[in-house]
Amino acid sequence: MAADEKAQAKGEQAKGKIKKVAGDAVGNESLKAKGRAEESKGDLRAAKEKAKDAIRPK
Repeated sequence: MAADEKAQAKGEQAKGKIKKVAGDAVGNESLKAKGRAEESKGDLRAAKEKAKDAIRPK
């Protein structure tokens, strides 16, 4: 399940980056903001997974 969560985080980061760049390219501040939000959501999910990995016994 952790690999699935990590993949989902990467997907959110990528989609957010695309939306942010597209919004910037066309001058759409709303799309740009949605992209930043989605990218941040992916960053938080990735950080959560890193923390879970650090806590797990090896």
